Amino acid sequence: MMNTENTNALGIIFPNIYDELVPELTGERLMASIPFASRYRIIDFVLSSMVNCGIDNIAVLVRKNYFSLLDHLGSGREWDLTRKNGGLTIFPPFAEKNMDVSSGKVSMIANLSGFLKSQKEKYVILSDANIASNFDFNALLNAHIDSEADVTVAYIKEELPKSIMETEEITKCMYYTLDMEGTRIKKININSQEKGIQNFSMNLYVFEREKLIKLINEALIGGGIYLERDVLVPQLDTLNVHGYEYKQYAARIDSLKSYFDESMKLLDNENLDALFGGNPIYTKVRDDNPTRYITGACAKNVMVADGCVIEGEIENSILFRGVKVGKGAKVKNSILMQDTIVEEGANVDYVITDKKVKITKGKELKGTSTFPVFIAKKQVV
Repeated sequence: MMNTENTNALGIIFPNIYDELVPELTGERLMASIPFASRYRIIDFVLSSMVNCGIDNIAVLVRKNYFSLLDHLGSGREWDLTRKNGGLTIFPPFAEKNMDVSSGKVSMIANLSGFLKSQKEKYVILSDANIASNFDFNALLNAHIDSEADVTVAYIKEELPKSIMETEEITKCMYYTLDMEGTRIKKININSQEKGIQNFSMNLYVFEREKLIKLINEALIGGGIYLERDVLVPQLDTLNVHGYEYKQYAARIDSLKSYFDESMKLLDNENLDALFGGNPIYTKVRDDNPTRYITGACAKNVMVADGCVIEGEIENSILFRGVKVGKGAKVKNSILMQDTIVEEGANVDYVITDKKVKITKGKELKGTSTFPVFIAKKQVV
């Protein structure tokens, strides 16, 4: 556990941002509750990272499709966020006077102004929930304080993924790259098409709480919608905005293909250790039996959660809780979400199944590494 005695920040998480980039997985859930790494949801990573750094006052601002997230988070007990003061607070959209589910962060934060004014923490950390990482928020906070910045933006040096550059939902799903001078941000580029390594924003920000309230109120009066475009970009000359380079492992989800690729990378022990080797990642507990491998079962290079029953062959695959693979069935290069059933003799290769899918006896389903087959929740094939 990290030294968390001096943490003086509250967290705000936006779980719906970028839902449109993965429509297959966000039909009935939001980005934050997409299942990942055999037993987790994407939000578990940012939530656990905040808790591990001593941030115990966390607000989650949901917009739509949030039943699965509410079910997953519950009272926040698994993250030790069940407390009288602070803890986990989930703000549903009907708590807002003029709710627009497509609106940007300016109005969302403005609707929290009463909550923000009543809090005691000096700093606020804002985060989306489309990146799985074991993030050290104390290091980010210390960098923010040391640089005397008004705003600090976390970023990763990497190439922009083709999927996000080519998406038709770009007006709803803006992304940002940063032009730097030392650690100072001189320009924020919106939806850049630049090739090569970029300073790619993680949409993760540190503000002083009172400064954030002031900036948001000013932006709202001027008709601002987006935090980056309408608050930060116009004031880069007057605000002291710094970048913080994140150099550890991060899995960014921006398409079904990236979801598949980032999941499969975790079958490599080096990547698995990079994501899970630091502080613990917490998730909702489901009391299942240990996975059972029946006589004749074969498993090679797999990540398997508890509660599974394996009678056939599984290879290079990720199985969530309660998956059943029947006798003579073969599962390769696939991601099978919770309670998927693959019946006897079925052959599955490069397939992603959502929860409670049934692949019937003898069926053959084959995608490719560039185009995995996706089967929606509760479908029978």
